[in-house]
Amino acid sequence: MHYKEHIQSLPAYKPAKLVSGPSAELVKLSSNENPLGPSPKAIAAFQAIAGEIHRYPDAGALALRSALGAKVGLGPEHVICSNGSDELLLLICLGLLGEGDEALMASGTFISYLIRSRELGARAVQVPLRNHSHDLPAMAAALRERTRVVFVCNPNNPTGATVGAAEVQAFLAAVPDDVLIVMDEAYVEFATRTDYPDLLPELRAGRKNVILLRTFAKIHGLAGLRLGYGYAHPELIGYLDRVRPVFNVSLPAQVAGIAALDDDEHLERSRAHAIASRAFFEHRLRGLGLKPIAGETNFVAFAVGDDAAVTAGLRERGFAVTPLAGWGLPGLIRVSFGTEEQNERFIAALQSTLEA
Repeated sequence: MHYKEHIQSLPAYKPAKLVSGPSAELVKLSSNENPLGPSPKAIAAFQAIAGEIHRYPDAGALALRSALGAKVGLGPEHVICSNGSDELLLLICLGLLGEGDEALMASGTFISYLIRSRELGARAVQVPLRNHSHDLPAMAAALRERTRVVFVCNPNNPTGATVGAAEVQAFLAAVPDDVLIVMDEAYVEFATRTDYPDLLPELRAGRKNVILLRTFAKIHGLAGLRLGYGYAHPELIGYLDRVRPVFNVSLPAQVAGIAALDDDEHLERSRAHAIASRAFFEHRLRGLGLKPIAGETNFVAFAVGDDAAVTAGLRERGFAVTPLAGWGLPGLIRVSFGTEEQNERFIAALQSTLEA
């Protein structure tokens, strides 16, 4: 077989191991899922469509795109839907990157940017974080002739930190018009800072080199349905549609997504739970002598020294978390917020692990 060298060199995906030992079940705090579950309206819509799953979905997801556009004052031509936002990252790379091109990103951000870029044979240029967030001036200075795509995760996964509107606007001004700025806003609904950048006006004004990535996997609690989407100029949407697989968003995902958008009560309850959970974690972690990174998401990251050993110790005690050495942040772990009862038990398990 004539395998591509740049793909052969990538690490193979390894799913999390099942828990072993006396624990009856593993509490999964490793994927930033919504511990409150999906919207009741989304569940009802999912169940109602069960008898129709022998039919193909709308290949263009027009009803869903229309609902998403109406939420922010844009038409459906400004919206693209995908099988999770990770598929949209792949489509962007497939459409804009080739061998010898460069993709600019932070070191210590969502690892899919690195993997998807390298899958296309592009060079991933990584700029270190500053205060656990994107160093946008340094990223602007790293722009080169072969830069085709810039990835900015705000709030940043896996640290949870954010950059403000003034920094982002200065960055937009520094990036050439023919370089696509991918603003990954998977956790935008959890952001609380008053100067969080709103880039939708840029799209309404006709800016062509920005795409805003969002997802139903986090605050909406639909991770299992794999539903992501993006807002961008219609020209870019039309271009990406040329590489988007037909029927990439399932029928249940489309109807559940529309229903979830109509459930403001679930969204507000989920946001309030995340804010309360962050306050709980920050207080209890400091009580253990740890320093949580200030963030605005549904997870918390903090240094533990040996992230692999602590992760293993927590797994033995029934909790799955994410060690961040492989993300370029050795010594840190990321912990998703669970239910109140799970959060309490996690702190006890962490204390036991650290003492051991």
